Amino acid sequence: MLSVEKAEVAHLLQESLSKMALTEDKGTDIRLMLQVMGGVLTETAFFFEEPDETLQAIYTKISAVLGCDAYEGDLPYWLDLDPVQIDSYTERGRVLARMAMEDWADCEFGFVDMLVMLTHHIMISWEEEGIPRAESFRLLIEYATRCMCFEVAAQELCDVLIEKKMGRDGWTLGDCLGGLSGAAGWRLAKLNLLHKKMDKDDARRPSDFDLEHLVTAMTTEAVRMGVPAGSDWRFGLAANDCPANPPLELLNGVEPYAQLFFSAIPMHDMRDQAVACAKAAGRMLAVLSTGDEPEIAHVIAKPLAMMAITETYQAFWVGY
Repeated sequence: MLSVEKAEVAHLLQESLSKMALTEDKGTDIRLMLQVMGGVLTETAFFFEEPDETLQAIYTKISAVLGCDAYEGDLPYWLDLDPVQIDSYTERGRVLARMAMEDWADCEFGFVDMLVMLTHHIMISWEEEGIPRAESFRLLIEYATRCMCFEVAAQELCDVLIEKKMGRDGWTLGDCLGGLSGAAGWRLAKLNLLHKKMDKDDARRPSDFDLEHLVTAMTTEAVRMGVPAGSDWRFGLAANDCPANPPLELLNGVEPYAQLFFSAIPMHDMRDQAVACAKAAGRMLAVLSTGDEPEIAHVIAKPLAMMAITETYQAFWVGY
């Protein structure tokens, strides 16, 4: 049975989920709430030794209490799975899960069961408002799975570069940062080139994805990992009329590992890949510029990352 304290945590968790998804014009945005919920489930899975298997087990439990499988058809084109937004709101859910787990540290399995029943309660209430449980369940899976992929990608890409490029090829942390930032900018340029070839009236054409939107994923991750926030990200960057100077050697050094990783996950969507690289760059920036003896001060490291992502994007996109 739930103790009074744990029951109160469950109640507060539901309230927090709703508040985190509030918008000025729509009230509680169900898609944003599902993204926060996806982050809660993902962070909960990370409390266990096999997070990916745990997340799948949580899906199975939710399916059992809902009495249905997730919707298996194609998602509509208008349902834009914006990876920057998904990363932002699922990360909020991860923070919420860590806070809630403080009162459940003695029983992680009980916390999972509570989340399953809370998810059931929320989705049944939505169904009464006309949103089929199978469809909301499908979106929850989409968001939670992406959240886990982004986290694993950020960590694995950083780890493999530190192990392989620094340990074997003599790279510095700054080189790793430049390569990851460049990989994000290159993918955005490639994405926009693909969009350019599609008819603007084509329903399958994804929404525009600009550089500033992608940069948000990198800067937010860096700040989340301890890099001081501020307006000094573009300090010392070259003027717009200067020729682009992308870190091609660093980009070429990163690409074999990035492509191998994205094939293994798998993560085929170019937008998702761009955000994963940007998130990894933000994390590498934190490794480089925080701590008692940072390798490079953050006021220098931040413009380096910004220059790499911007110059690479401009070289491959503006050049065409």
